[in-house]
Amino acid sequence: MAVTWAEVQEGMSIPELKKNCSTQQLVVWAAASGDFYQIHYDDGFAKNTGLSGIIVHGALKNAFLGQLVHDWIGNTGRIKKYGCSYRGMDFPNQDITCKGVVTRKFEENGEKLVELEIWTEMADGKKTTPGTATVVLP
Repeated sequence: MAVTWAEVQEGMSIPELKKNCSTQQLVVWAAASGDFYQIHYDDGFAKNTGLSGIIVHGALKNAFLGQLVHDWIGNTGRIKKYGCSYRGMDFPNQDITCKGVVTRKFEENGEKLVELEIWTEMADGKKTTPGTATVVLP
């Protein structure tokens, strides 16, 4: 269910989104995105580059965070600004939790705005894909 500006308070967490990528999902993402770098689907290649195995595409984690924000604002809200950085590796068949917290609520030029800190998190609590978003809410 979509949130309204009146319901939002600074410091509140938004509902989490849990993901767990299969290697098949990584191959499908590679085909859809055009990112065929072998570290995302070829275990031997990934290990030869010094990784412990194949890793999840950073852009796929970016998409998961976009889903997190969209699921929270619903079809009545709008994402005004969005971005993230790739700061750690996630691996297939491991839980990736997408989280967010409201950092600011304000009005500007007639729009009701909310700023969020968003991130992906490994099971041990390490943030691997930190980001921010600004949304317009009804």
